[in-house]
Amino acid sequence: MHFSNLSDAELVLAYQQGQEQALSTLITRHKDAVYTSLFMLVKDKYLAEDLFQDTFLKIIKTIKEGRYSEQGKFLPWAVRVARNLCMDYFRRTRLQISVTLPDGQDISALLGTAELASDAIERRQVHDSVRKLVEGLPEEQREVIVLRMYADLSFKEISELTGVSINTALGRMRYALINMRKLIADKQLVLR
Repeated sequence: MHFSNLSDAELVLAYQQGQEQALSTLITRHKDAVYTSLFMLVKDKYLAEDLFQDTFLKIIKTIKEGRYSEQGKFLPWAVRVARNLCMDYFRRTRLQISVTLPDGQDISALLGTAELASDAIERRQVHDSVRKLVEGLPEEQREVIVLRMYADLSFKEISELTGVSINTALGRMRYALINMRKLIADKQLVLR
């Protein structure tokens, strides 16, 4: 059977029926797009390669377990799996990347620069508070915040990766910040 002529859905079905070469064809067909999206998120070749392997291991496991249901939409699904793994990585490592808010304030300025033990504890508490605020946002807003804060992507890169216009990405960021400010006020949080 010549697999290169098959659609993604046909390749997934062939793989589920035990034809291992179908998976190789699927990976070869989409590896550049998946790797590029990973690299755009993490901006580190070796980390992108690790996450790329993790992405396809997760894809293989999902297909083998019969849980794949994105018929005809393999690539968007694969990129979504990759992006979710990136976000999991960022949550685990809590990368500290400078973020400038639309009002010109740098989030790291809220954290202070002294490295005394009490300052480090306070800074960790602030980061935990910010993380909880971000987790409380609607998914589309959370995604833009995470891609901007943790992956340090430009709004142009975010719009390309998420498939929305730059204005939509900017709008989502604006609403995310409004919602975060509202959550701060509602919970009477002090970010100092």
